[in-house]
Amino acid sequence: MEYKDTLLMPKTDFPMRGNLPVKEVDIQAKWAEMDIYKKVQERTAGRPFFILHDGPPYANGDLHMGHALNKVLKDMIVRQKSMTGYHAPYVPGWDTHGLPIEQALTNKGVKRKEMSLAEFRKLCEEYAYTQINNQRTQFKRLGVRGDWDNPYVTLTPGFESRQIEVFGAMAKKGYIYKGLKPVYWSPSSESALAEAEIEYQDKKSPSIYVSFAVTEGKEVLDEGTKFIIWTTTPWTIPANLGIALNPKVEYAVVLVNGTKYVVAKDLVTSVATELGWEEYTEERTLMGKEMDRIVAKHPLYDRDSLVILGDHVTTESGTGCVHTAPGHGEDDFYVGKKYGLDVLCPVDDRGVMTAEAPGFEGLFYDTANKAITEALDAAGALEKLTFFTHSYPHDWRTKKPVIYRATAQWFASIEAFREQLLQTIKDTKFTPSWGETRLYNMIRDRGDWCISRQRVWGVPIPVFYSEDGEPILTEETISHVSKLFREHGSNIWFEKEANELLPEGYTHPGSPNGIFTKETDIMDVWFDSGSSYQGVLVERDDLVFPADLYLEGSDQYRGWFNSSLITSTAVYGHAPYKGLLSHGFTLDGNGRKMSKSLGNVIVPSKVINQLGADIVRLWVASVDYTADVRVSDANFKQVAEVYRKVRNTFRFLHGNISDFHPVNDRVEFKDLREVDQYMYMKLQEVIKTVRAAYERYDFATVYHVVNNFVSSELSSFYLDIAKDVVYIYGTDHKDRRAMQTVMYDTLLGLLKLMTPILPHTTDELWAYLEHVTEESIQLTDMPDAVEMPEYEAIDAKWSKIMVLRNDVLKALEEARNAKTIGKSLEAQVTLFVKDEYTSLFESENIDFAQLFIVSKFKLGGTQSQASENSLVLENSSVVIEKADGEKCERCWTIADTIGTDEKHTTLCARCAEVVEKNYI
Repeated sequence: MEYKDTLLMPKTDFPMRGNLPVKEVDIQAKWAEMDIYKKVQERTAGRPFFILHDGPPYANGDLHMGHALNKVLKDMIVRQKSMTGYHAPYVPGWDTHGLPIEQALTNKGVKRKEMSLAEFRKLCEEYAYTQINNQRTQFKRLGVRGDWDNPYVTLTPGFESRQIEVFGAMAKKGYIYKGLKPVYWSPSSESALAEAEIEYQDKKSPSIYVSFAVTEGKEVLDEGTKFIIWTTTPWTIPANLGIALNPKVEYAVVLVNGTKYVVAKDLVTSVATELGWEEYTEERTLMGKEMDRIVAKHPLYDRDSLVILGDHVTTESGTGCVHTAPGHGEDDFYVGKKYGLDVLCPVDDRGVMTAEAPGFEGLFYDTANKAITEALDAAGALEKLTFFTHSYPHDWRTKKPVIYRATAQWFASIEAFREQLLQTIKDTKFTPSWGETRLYNMIRDRGDWCISRQRVWGVPIPVFYSEDGEPILTEETISHVSKLFREHGSNIWFEKEANELLPEGYTHPGSPNGIFTKETDIMDVWFDSGSSYQGVLVERDDLVFPADLYLEGSDQYRGWFNSSLITSTAVYGHAPYKGLLSHGFTLDGNGRKMSKSLGNVIVPSKVINQLGADIVRLWVASVDYTADVRVSDANFKQVAEVYRKVRNTFRFLHGNISDFHPVNDRVEFKDLREVDQYMYMKLQEVIKTVRAAYERYDFATVYHVVNNFVSSELSSFYLDIAKDVVYIYGTDHKDRRAMQTVMYDTLLGLLKLMTPILPHTTDELWAYLEHVTEESIQLTDMPDAVEMPEYEAIDAKWSKIMVLRNDVLKALEEARNAKTIGKSLEAQVTLFVKDEYTSLFESENIDFAQLFIVSKFKLGGTQSQASENSLVLENSSVVIEKADGEKCERCWTIADTIGTDEKHTTLCARCAEVVEKNYI
């Protein structure tokens, strides 16, 4: 008889190698065939809803690692919720309007001005759908489960119609208005921008000091006295109409080489240093309010520059005298309005100086800086020119600088309901918690939202104008446009004349001849996505409003989180979300932003093709996503190694329960050996900890807890000692069935706990399980932790036993290094322990030799009785000797009972009994 054939070795067809790039594609095909999304929704129907509303990615280009981080986080949450008592439908979406698509078509050679607006918009729509299809394929390859056949798309008629409803509801409450004021203007986009579309980059700018000579001193200042201003935008000097002073600041009249200058007293020293005043005298001081409405002369033109007062003026830098151009600055605009100054804006849509800037007409504003500076120098008004690099606002799409420029724009009022917005933020749950302060401060400090854009690819602003130019925003007209958009899409706005878009028979006192025109601006794309709750959660019958969670990158505090909050609070009085969760950005391994020029880009598709989507997903779970996340090949290799360990543990567990029936062979907890009870308790701790971590969206804890459990409790302990039981004993031996009970529950528990993170792998193994009825693990629920009163005592006792086991393992390692033994089964251990540990050895239910994986064990006594040759450790002293006896051919232990059975002379008594009972 070949005794090795009597060992009950693991049996499993679950492959050791994942081969994920190939296997996942097959698994996903199976999911598609069975329509797994639909089956999950049918199974959970009737449960409480959990709605994670998808923030729409922009439909342009392949996915980057930020997309992968975002969508996998969402998918893990939705999967976990559907396995823990919720009905969690997930509808993905896309943002499809805006400049990037217009620019992409232009780059492809489309001549926008050679076709109608409606024709160009149709090409934009077609392009958007090609991008959606491309991105959808890549998202699905990541294993993201959702209603991919019915996503929401911001260009669809139903969505656009709902967006018009939001606009109409805000207009009805008086929150929508048209006004002339300076806004961020992007010459590169030829459009106004909202604050959310601004990012800051370093820019080299001229720094100039310019003097304005007094022409009417009002008996306060002598004629010829000069105010000195400082600015980094010389191109705005032609638009200057005033000089602002702070009424509460003390100013000095400084005599320098026969000329008198006015600067803030606190800044005299710094200005003198800057301008190289070697000798100067402060003749007198006066308060800013005393110089109100003094008149100075514009340094380039024959017009006045009025001295005005404003609290926005500070003495932190500059001169305390602020160049004021109401057409090019928000503070300038408001203080100029107070004094009746014109809103002069001599710069056109493209950033080119107009005829209102004589001498500089036709120059691009940035180019005009040099010409204007030279003109100031020639006029004797330039006191100093230098250059410096500073943080400057840029268009976040074109990456080009923006300017402040006064134009007539449509605005959504924030001021009208700011306090309600701030209260709504306080009512929202934030993860991480600092998000509340960030959003609160943004809403507290932001101005009214400029919602109009001078582009064509977007949702039109549904406003008509009467013959006298009065805007028409009535409930009747907006409702009619909403219905038209639902039926025909927003392209109808560009295909029809204004009269054809108005309700039949519509009249208005401002149009006695029945002639109307329509607005040509479109809405800010943030109004599109900021209305998505209306176009998705309110629109669809399978969802509810408000959402439980919005989850996006931390830049969306100024973007989607912000715009959604404003529109929803304006319309409904509350946020569209109960909770906000934000994640950081993905950087390269050195903490740099990924860019093609640096050659440091890692794309998800490459990692998936090399390692598999489950590796990307496990990486997402492993990181602290609330901060910026570094991405490198080394990260993925490290995660792949953890995956291999987890997969092999799953495989080992499965192989050792191949003959176990979970109903017929189960051993009740009270009948388990102490070591099995201990491991069962550790499993319950894992379940409890992991489920709590999922609820906090703390996936890194899930990753580390499972990894540690697999590595330490299972691989390095329980599964190692299990071999001496599940391989050696007969099929139905009580100790073997006890360990199989724990192994079975551990395998199923870990599979379900890891399904939100590793859905391909867990579903793959699920197909190999014999005694489960669900066709996919996705159609199951998470395990519940079993609480038992015995756990506390078991944990207290076995925590001490594990301390002693670690001592023995250290001693065995030293004995191996000293060549005293080879494998641990060659050893005999004599253990001397501290007094408080002696009671551990009173139990007959613990096989300490098996626990330490040695052939023989004995308790020598207390640590004070230890022999001189023992290894002294903190809690015990250990003696390692080579075990006496012969090696059993079947179990490899060194035993004194080899040959005691005449039929099985090379076996120990235990193995002889097993073989005789089960195989003869």
